[in-house]
Amino acid sequence: MKLLAGDVGGTHTRLAVFTSESGPRAALFQKGYSNSEYQSFEEVVKGFLVEADTQVDGGCIGVGGPVVSGRVSFTNLDWVIDAEDLRSAFAWSSFTLLNDMEALAYGVTVLESDQLHTLSAGKPVPGGPIAILALGTGLGEGYLTHDGQRYRAHGCEGGHTSFGPVGGPQIGLLHYMNGQGYDHVSYERVCSGSLGVPNMYEYLKQTGLEEPDWLAERLEDADDPTPVIMEAALDERRGCELAGRTLGMLVEILGAEAGNLALKILATGGVYVGGGMSQHILPKLKNPAFLEAMRSKGRFRELVTSMPVHVILDPHAGLWGAAVRGLEG
Repeated sequence: MKLLAGDVGGTHTRLAVFTSESGPRAALFQKGYSNSEYQSFEEVVKGFLVEADTQVDGGCIGVGGPVVSGRVSFTNLDWVIDAEDLRSAFAWSSFTLLNDMEALAYGVTVLESDQLHTLSAGKPVPGGPIAILALGTGLGEGYLTHDGQRYRAHGCEGGHTSFGPVGGPQIGLLHYMNGQGYDHVSYERVCSGSLGVPNMYEYLKQTGLEEPDWLAERLEDADDPTPVIMEAALDERRGCELAGRTLGMLVEILGAEAGNLALKILATGGVYVGGGMSQHILPKLKNPAFLEAMRSKGRFRELVTSMPVHVILDPHAGLWGAAVRGLEG
């Protein structure tokens, strides 16, 4: 079988061709595209197949949005992908749409040790459920369960559950967000790139932490404040308490929610943290604060401590996962 696999986000699309013989980690041809340059996903696929100089039998794509009845409409992109329409347009035998967290979860099953950074080896239970979190523009969550033969991926919207603050500063953050007009404050609202970091930064600034002039100038010129704040937080030479505290709070909230998900699915097979932002802030995830926040679960501290914890280093894990699912048939 020759398969088109893909990872489609709001901004970029990455496509690759795989075969049953080569497996889900050996792409015959691979290329990325900027979505703004195309009118539809079908247009991207047509161009890709011409460049790859090949035809495929079917496809499997991970998408950054909810898949309902084989169809996805993107929030920040004027595209609609309908699995049956696309399959028919290219005369493929099959075409599958996956939520991007399902694709990332399948990707975890084929990652090698050098594509992971292990924060805690723990004591993994063979076949035990596996928790997946992805810190990026938003906060994605998913999980894997074993059916006796292989792992099956499941997407969920756990990032949109209600934020449960721990300690005075986080309780203050919740009150601040309520004051901004948010009756429902989700984990994603305070623990993500596009929403979480700016919200925490503004909250901590209004508590009295000083914003240095050089950072204020950079933020004034920035289209997206998050990379600027994170760069300042990781800049040990200059040092900025406000940015550093913002990153520290992000890490603690992410750790606490990782522990929440781990308990909900009893993740004895491990906890995997992915997403582009997780790779960027890896130096801070290595600090004790992340694991301590994850393990601070009262009577279940020992259980959570026994769960392995890994950070995904491979930026294409979602693409490999789409190939895994597609080649399974």
